[in-house]
Amino acid sequence: MMNRYDESNKVTIISILLNIVLTILKILSGILGNSTAIIADGLHSASDIITSVGILIGNRISRKPRDDEHQYGHEKAESLVSFTLATVLIGISLKIGYDGLRELINVNNILVPNALPLVVALISIVVKEYQYQITIRVAKRINSSSLKADAWHHRSDALSSIAAFIGIGGAMLGLKILDPIASIIVAIVVVKVGIDILKSACDELMDSSISKQDISKIKSLVDSNEKIYGIKDFKSRKYGSVAYIDMSIFIDKSKTLEEAHDIADNLEHTIILGLSYVKEINIHTEPYKK
Repeated sequence: MMNRYDESNKVTIISILLNIVLTILKILSGILGNSTAIIADGLHSASDIITSVGILIGNRISRKPRDDEHQYGHEKAESLVSFTLATVLIGISLKIGYDGLRELINVNNILVPNALPLVVALISIVVKEYQYQITIRVAKRINSSSLKADAWHHRSDALSSIAAFIGIGGAMLGLKILDPIASIIVAIVVVKVGIDILKSACDELMDSSISKQDISKIKSLVDSNEKIYGIKDFKSRKYGSVAYIDMSIFIDKSKTLEEAHDIADNLEHTIILGLSYVKEINIHTEPYKK
């Protein structure tokens, strides 16, 4: 059975291979078909190759076991990669928007392409959406913020190809203004996604807590345990794709040290069973007088 990093590497390698083919196809069709829009889209696909390689590097670092210098492990490498990819995504989107504004101002200078780049743009839309779907599915299953960012790179490329398709088709029909307008709309949508991913990556790098829903789930597990009389203190922090929890619980003071240990140990196993991304829990027991 593949672990989370093997799953991530597999879908990322597939993406790299598909992007190499798309990059060559787009640039050649742009040259032969007289379309700067599809050439620009090809460069966008080339940037996806670079970001996907970043995912592979991040996975290699993240899967390393803890050592003396990194006693909590290396999972934060995923957050760093996610932060970097989100920044690149925002930068690419701003470039698309800038180019769209520039073409809108000089709309009469847009060349009329032939049908070849139109067909390639359509192929790209299908392939890039497929890449998005398989990547986001794995990202959600293994709780990988960096893979989620890479998935949105694929989705942004699909949107970019849609803009190119509209622009090329519009130019062939004499409606040259459609191309820059579509590019600007795509840029706005993708920038919003990039900012959301960037914010999530920053939260992970700053050790933000787990979600309120998961905290409530943990408190419900404690409340349903008749051997535990409540929570005195609770702290959690995200660490890349995993999380750490520190908590104090009240236990009947008449319990022996071994019994208190077993109660805390059972609670730890129950929480990790329900929230698989929790890597480690430290539970401190406090005496409770009935």
